Amino acid sequence: MDLGGHGHEPVLLDAVLALLAPQPQQLLLDCTVGRGGHAEALVAQMQPQGRLIAMDADPQNLAYAKARLERFGPDCRFFHANFGEIADVLAAASAGKVDMLLADLGVSTNQILGGHHGLSFSSDESLDMRLDPRITRTAADLVASLSEKELADLIYHYSQEHLSRRIARKIVEIRRTTPITTTGQLAELIRQVAPRHHAGQINPATRTFQALRMAVNQELESLTSLLEAIPAFMAPGGRVAIISFHSGEDRLVKQTMRSWCDQGVAQRLTKKPVVAGEAELFANPRSRSAKLRVVRFADVNASRPVDKNIPRPAGSSKNKSASFELSDADDE
Repeated sequence: MDLGGHGHEPVLLDAVLALLAPQPQQLLLDCTVGRGGHAEALVAQMQPQGRLIAMDADPQNLAYAKARLERFGPDCRFFHANFGEIADVLAAASAGKVDMLLADLGVSTNQILGGHHGLSFSSDESLDMRLDPRITRTAADLVASLSEKELADLIYHYSQEHLSRRIARKIVEIRRTTPITTTGQLAELIRQVAPRHHAGQINPATRTFQALRMAVNQELESLTSLLEAIPAFMAPGGRVAIISFHSGEDRLVKQTMRSWCDQGVAQRLTKKPVVAGEAELFANPRSRSAKLRVVRFADVNASRPVDKNIPRPAGSSKNKSASFELSDADDE
């Protein structure tokens, strides 16, 4: 499938640039470089002598990003690794402390629509869902081997799907006679038990597919590893930006960042999560679930002041032309 452009548009790019505030000669760790959109914009502002360490679990996306960022030369290094493996990557790179860390926890558009990973319920593909080929267990393996209760718990835990038990029951019923090996089969059986959805509603298979993808790739577990490792590797005044798309991920990021701040080791630059503004939502509907949170690690003698030009919450004299805004959701 020809996805056009780079196959993926980086979400909340203006906000990431404003809040990370890249400077020349800094070190950026992009834990999920994807197609390289965020990294390209950040590294361009880190010249001269800005350095990038880029990671991604998907070797195809990593190779694409490497080619895209080739013009920045040898100061950009690339590692096939999951974002929970930052300690190993930084050790292998013999890097110093990190000035900026970015983790975009979303799945790239090309991964969903490209047909290689089995993530789309819009076409009939192998029920795989592995983003990292080092992973041995596929979504089809989970669907075939887990008990009805385990399936229901998994679907609910990762996606809060209120039909999880009904869907799990149907999976077990079907697999007794027919192996479930394709995305089309799974999407169809979900449609059989879900109420008919209307225009504007998400596809009834969305949450189950999300849950299986997150379980296969151990996304929450990897995020926990990442958050536990971050403080040891940040330079004084270093900034951490994390974009999440799932309520469980965002809750974990929020609670961890709050803990850092309560301990006095970091300061929140986003009291509320930054979300896409109207213009970005229109241009890139996949940004609708994105939430960006940013902290700055402590430095008594910080040379860079905390950014004051952070957009205001919607409804409080917000600049109507801004491409991003703060969420109205209570974040206390």
